[in-house]
Amino acid sequence: MACIKFWRVCVVLALTAIGGGVAAQDRGAQLLEAAAKGDTTRVRDLVAQGAPLETRDEEGNTPLLRATQGNHAAAAGVLIEAGANVNTQNRMQDSAYLLAGARGYQEILELTLTHGADLKSTNRYGGTALIPACERGHVEVVNRLLQAGVDPNHVNRLGWTGLLEAIILSDGGPRHQAIVALLIEGGADVNLPDNDGISPLRHARQRGQTEIVQMLERAQAK
Repeated sequence: MACIKFWRVCVVLALTAIGGGVAAQDRGAQLLEAAAKGDTTRVRDLVAQGAPLETRDEEGNTPLLRATQGNHAAAAGVLIEAGANVNTQNRMQDSAYLLAGARGYQEILELTLTHGADLKSTNRYGGTALIPACERGHVEVVNRLLQAGVDPNHVNRLGWTGLLEAIILSDGGPRHQAIVALLIEGGADVNLPDNDGISPLRHARQRGQTEIVQMLERAQAK
């Protein structure tokens, strides 16, 4: 009789554990959906219920990454404050920190910077958060990342720095002029060439970016 009771207890415990695992998976799926929608109230409730913060969808996105993709700052804030990892990367090698920087999502970026963002982490192109921000003309983001200590002279797998991308992949307009000025002030090497040995100044001249050419020349570019 004692043996039968023992096995009954074991079966009950096993079923309870399985049920708990299924419930956790279900809450994880719900959290992914709520984060993607920016449903902050639902996100907060699910976090309180113990939904796994690092659960992933088929693309490797966590709830925080999904919230970041939609620029849902409030939902992202709940997840980050609860302990979500701002450096977890999906299959595209995006993290909440890297994605917020690249897309210019300033509020989420600030949250990641104050919660352990890895400033040396890189995206699928081998670039830091600063490089795509320079390319896309996110002036405030570039300024914030430089203040945070991101290396302005990091070279990605294309052989480009933030300065080179601000020139090569832009029309040289006011936003990119402001970014070039920030980079120069922030310690960017104005003579660091691309993989073909072409300098930032030469690229700017080739593109007729007169204002940027003048800034580089004042900074002793060659």
